[in-house]
Parts: sequence; structure tokens; C-alpha cells
Amino acid sequence: MPSALPDGEPMPEDGALPASALAGAASRPLGFYLHVPYCATRCGYCDFNTYTATELRGSGGVLASRDNYADTLTDEVRLARKVLGDDPRPVRTVFVGGGTPTLLAAGDLVRMLAAVRDEFGLADDAEITTEANPESVDEAYLAELREGGFNRVSFGMQSAKQHVLKVLDRTHTPGRPEACVAEARAAGFDHVNLDLIYGTPGETDDDWRATLDAAIGAGPDHVSAYALIVEEGTQLARRIRRGEVPMTDDDVHADRYLIADEILGRAGFSWYEVSNWATSEAGRCLHNELYWRGADWWGAGPGAHSHAGGVRWWNVKHPGAYAAALAGGRSPGAGREVLSEEDRRVERILLELRLVDGCPLTLLKEAGLAAARKARDEGLLEAAPYAAGRAVLTLRGRLLADAVVRGLVD
Repeated sequence: MPSALPDGEPMPEDGALPASALAGAASRPLGFYLHVPYCATRCGYCDFNTYTATELRGSGGVLASRDNYADTLTDEVRLARKVLGDDPRPVRTVFVGGGTPTLLAAGDLVRMLAAVRDEFGLADDAEITTEANPESVDEAYLAELREGGFNRVSFGMQSAKQHVLKVLDRTHTPGRPEACVAEARAAGFDHVNLDLIYGTPGETDDDWRATLDAAIGAGPDHVSAYALIVEEGTQLARRIRRGEVPMTDDDVHADRYLIADEILGRAGFSWYEVSNWATSEAGRCLHNELYWRGADWWGAGPGAHSHAGGVRWWNVKHPGAYAAALAGGRSPGAGREVLSEEDRRVERILLELRLVDGCPLTLLKEAGLAAARKARDEGLLEAAPYAAGRAVLTLRGRLLADAVVRGLVD
């Protein structure tokens, strides 16, 4: 979750939403994102809304403490119940992200999940995920999460190579994420993901192949692979600017993506979103699919974003300010925006085109349709789905997804 917040209109103190946000809600899935903003150390590439103990010292007091964070977040879940009113929908997905959620005690994560279950109810087949740092969990921790209702876990692996992890300022040791997959399976987790990053300065093609082989060998049913993005203001950006490490170019990113798709494909993984592969449809991350398909979700926690029925809102960033708002009986919302029909059309194209089944051509205007025809002729969109009325990226199209999207939305 990026640290910068957008502009928007003020959020009412009680968090009330326009009637349009709740209209037709029963026909849309509902998910919850629970943000844990704490990290033991800050990774050099990270631009997320996270805080180390040093960064919080003297700036948030007791309110910003992770010791009582589960109670504070539970207060926002209760606020969500009031704002959404008599919404009959059981929650379809819960995703605990960060930061490093597993810096909290396992019991705290279970209590946060219980708050969602108690206030809203969970669907019988609800997907319940937490992110985890490999060094912050063990067999007992994972077993407690599983017993408490979690059925999916996502480990941050990034790379199997120590020198790559060092550039990223990752603190785990090579081999630990793979061991975590085995521990999660032993604890009874149905689905396990490994997050990978490619294009780190100093990484070679062989390093990346070794990382993919190690990840696949661990036995997850889901792999996410993201090109490293160097965000301004991060430690890595400063190191590149000083010439301490080189910047990876787009051609290298493209080559690494092709390597990933080939190796994962041979191992039985299929892409279902540009940066995500799973061994089966059941292994896909349903929570992320809610985002990509414009469903409703409530984001609880500092800086978390939410969406319901074309209304988007976001919370204050700092954990102290977040906790103070809830302690004072106020919404922690910092602002919101009501999306126009045109905004929602463009957003559907931006997100759905990245999916394996693409987006309907009926979303496109005249210029977009012309761009789609051109993209098909250039081998960027699949011909058969195009003939059936959908824009679906080819492998080459995935490499140029941003450019294809720009043409279609114009």
C-alpha cells in the first residue's frame, strides 16, 4: 500500500457514505483488508505506509503501540458495521497485510479476524489470508493462525540469493521462505503464496532462474512475481542516484518476466493476472480478484483504502492519528471521492485487461476500439477472444500491458 494519499473531499466524522455506495450492495462480494503498519526494519525499496519502532518513538505515544493495535483495529471494524448498516453480505475474503502482520502475536491476528466474523459473518468458503515475514513465524505461530481460521498465507521471499536480498535490505536468510511453506502445509494451510521480485540491481538471469526453481521446489500453489519499482524517497533510490548500485532497465525486466512465465508454466503454474500465477483456479487469490473486478472492500488500518459502489475513501496515514480518531469516536477517514461513470469505465479497463479473461470490448469507445484492432494486428491481443468480444493480452501484450491500456482508454 503506497504511502502517498490522494486528494479528495473531506470524510464525515461518522464515516457515513453516500446512498449510491450502498445501492445494489447485495449483488457485490464484500472483502476486508486489515493493514498492520509495523516493520522491524525498513527495506530499502519500500514506499509503503509502514513504521519501525524508531520511526514511531515520540510521535504516537501509547496510541501508536503495536501492543494494543488489534483492539484499535477492531474499533474500526465495528465502525464499518455501523456505516454499512444492515448489509446482509457475509464477508467473502479477509486479507491481513502490511508492513509485517506477523510482528503481532498470532492471537492478535486471530482476534482481528474474529472481529470481522462477529460483526459481519464469514462466507462458508471465505478466503482468509495473512502476509508473513519468513523470520517472524514458526510452526507454533502458523498452527495458531490456522486454528484461528486463516487458510491462506503469503510469504515474502523476494529472492533465493543472499546478495540480491542484501541490496533489497531484506533480513531473512535464503532457504527460510521455502521452509516456511513446509511449515504452513504441516499446519494445515490450504493455499500458500511466495512473493518474488525481479530486476534488483546486481541480479543476473541465472540468479532469477535459481530463485524461481527454489520457489517452485518449495511447493506453493501460488507465486507472485513483480518487477522492482524504484520509488523516489526510498533508500534504494538514493543509492542508485549516488551511483552505488546500477539501475535495471526495462529490457532486463522484460527478459526476467519471460523467464518467469516459461519456468512457472513448465512447473504447472498458469497466469491469471499479469504478475500472478497459480496451479489451479482454487489457488488464485480471490481477495485480489475483488480489487481487480471492482467489488466492495473495507480497508481498516492507517492509510488503508476502501471502496463501495463507486465511492473510494482512505484513512489517515499515521498510526497515532488513526488510533486517536477512533478513540475519540470519529472515523479515521482522511478523504474520499465519488467516481463518475467515466472514471469507473476507465478503471475497469485498467484492471480487467490485466486478467487472463481480459475486458469486454463494449467498454471501449471509438478510439479505444481502433487501438484494440491495432493491438490485435500487432500480436498484443489474442485473436480468438477478440473475435468473441473481449480484449485479452498475449504474452507479448503482457510485456507491454501499460502501453496497450493507454491506447484502449484513449
